[in-house]
Amino acid sequence: MTTTVPSAPPAATEPSTPLGDAAAELGQAFKGCVGAVRRLRGRETRCPGELSDAQYGLLFGLRDHAVLPTSELAFLADLSPATATGMLDGLAAAGLVSRVRSEQDRRVVLTSLTDRGRGLVQERHARFAPRWAAALAQFSEDELRTAAAVLDRIHAMFDDLRPGGEDVAAPQPPSAPS
Repeated sequence: MTTTVPSAPPAATEPSTPLGDAAAELGQAFKGCVGAVRRLRGRETRCPGELSDAQYGLLFGLRDHAVLPTSELAFLADLSPATATGMLDGLAAAGLVSRVRSEQDRRVVLTSLTDRGRGLVQERHARFAPRWAAALAQFSEDELRTAAAVLDRIHAMFDDLRPGGEDVAAPQPPSAPS
């Protein structure tokens, strides 16, 4: 009598990545960067009296503009208008921004940096600009533009995703960086 031994299930294989190892490395680097930003934001919430990264995002959004409506400022800082409004109220109370109603449209609130706010932005920029420059120094302008294009594409991909895996828009065909 012969006994048959059931065959072993097929070995689990990694899903193939059509883009290759470089795409996997990019994915890991992106996850690491997102994690580092998340940890930075977590540390900021434990520093009473300090501004958050999101609050600095609002202040930096005003750096190159004399005045902006809340909706535009929220877009620049990657915040919802409601979140930006609450934060701007706090920044105004701290004397870092000035907020006034538009004379053309009373529904619109215009925000600008105060001298104190501008000084804080300049101080923060002076503290981080050398680190940013050092981190990117070994890359050429073309490499940095390619990196920016890749990050823009990843940004768009995440913006197009919805809960449940449904895409808002069809995936865009890849194009060569310019």
